[in-house]
Amino acid sequence: MQCVRSVNFAIPAFFMNILHTSDWHIGKRLMDRERLPEQIEALGELGCICDEREVDLVLVAGDVFDTYMPSAEAEEAFFHAVKRIAGARRAVVLISGNHDDGVRLAASAPLAAEEGIYLFGSGRDVMPVGGTRPVRAVASGEGYVVIANEKGERVYINALPYPNEARLKEEKTEERYTDKLCRWIARGEAGFSGGMPHILLSHLFVAGGLVSESERDIDLGGARAVPPSLFDGFDYVALGHLHKPQRLGDKVRYSGSLLQYSFDEQEKKQVILLHTQGEEVVCEDVLLTVGKRLVRLEEENAERAAALLKQYEGCFVELTLRLNAPLTSQETQALRAANEGLVSLIVRTQGQASSPTLRRSMLSAGELFGEYYRSVYGEAPAQELTEAFLELLEEGA
Repeated sequence: MQCVRSVNFAIPAFFMNILHTSDWHIGKRLMDRERLPEQIEALGELGCICDEREVDLVLVAGDVFDTYMPSAEAEEAFFHAVKRIAGARRAVVLISGNHDDGVRLAASAPLAAEEGIYLFGSGRDVMPVGGTRPVRAVASGEGYVVIANEKGERVYINALPYPNEARLKEEKTEERYTDKLCRWIARGEAGFSGGMPHILLSHLFVAGGLVSESERDIDLGGARAVPPSLFDGFDYVALGHLHKPQRLGDKVRYSGSLLQYSFDEQEKKQVILLHTQGEEVVCEDVLLTVGKRLVRLEEENAERAAALLKQYEGCFVELTLRLNAPLTSQETQALRAANEGLVSLIVRTQGQASSPTLRRSMLSAGELFGEYYRSVYGEAPAQELTEAFLELLEEGA
């Protein structure tokens, strides 16, 4: 794609530019619709932003892929994109998310580091250092890396992939999750002695974050939600996991997903550009422009609905119709013909509005477990039982 964008942000004379992105979910589909071409185009736009804004370092906060076993096409798209983003001079630090197989993702770490790409798949990774690239790792230990540019600016990255006992090779204990997380974060602090910006890169659910429909069991029933106060010692916290761009406090940020992945994600997609000067970090939101818009519509008449659909050509649409009688086959065909992007058609006939049919496809695994448990035992499962089920489900993913 052509790199043509306007740049109006004033930056200091001595600085490092860092781009924060996450949740690419390469290979993710929308129902029966393929989205890989959109994902490739959006990753191309990231490369353009890096070139035009003279980015030194790119932080990718997890969920590179949508599944543990991505297709060959998804992996090819990733390798092409990350090499393009690194280019000839910049560095990329990338961690695995809960959708990624951390071992598989980091298997190529020794080769990737030669291209300026540093892959963290678990909390114990150590990156190769040195080399001749203008921006490169100059120090590393378990779970951290120090990146320097050609001007001598440095930044300390505490890199913590999506953390659980299985991924970090620990036995389950009675220790609270927050206490475990404090230990895991502290492990990545071993090489920090001050004098440079201090950044945590992780894939977590922070209490108070806004969840969208495209995230699966994001908080494990609340057991894995952590307070923002956990990050008080950092100059910036670059997070992935939540698909809606958001901030939790002054320095804790979710960049959001690469594309809109569910119909409740109406916020414009973006990346976050960080400018460092000394130990200070200044944030700038940079909007992304590619990718199909997801639109949620409602109507009470099939003919009006067809006219409405024509106004949203080029979008993916979820349409809810509230009718007095079921749709005829001719009306259904007319709606499909009005917009080829219609991916979900929900019909509510009179009498359903007060008690709509429960669609299992819209329920999380925790909700499905609760429904099954109630059908067998006639009561809701205990919170501890639901959390245990979800943890087992996650480990088997």
